[in-house]
Amino acid sequence: MSKKLTAAAVPASFEEAMAELAQLVTQMEAGQLPLEASVAAYQRGSELVKYCAGQLDSVESQVKVLEGDMLKPFADGEALQ
Repeated sequence: MSKKLTAAAVPASFEEAMAELAQLVTQMEAGQLPLEASVAAYQRGSELVKYCAGQLDSVESQVKVLEGDMLKPFADGEALQ
């Protein structure tokens, strides 16, 4: 059964979602959470990963539009400007 993020659970930004995800990972790696809390943390982490992937897909689509659908990899010595 797949659940979508509720309006109250949607992060305000990609960065907020990544920070929450990092916090969840730290808690889970510490091994101090009871089983039910671990399952809830895993579920929330999964939701956050899906949210972040969706945000990245959206940004990639915007970049494709800006670049005329001609994305190309950076050369090794090429710096971001």
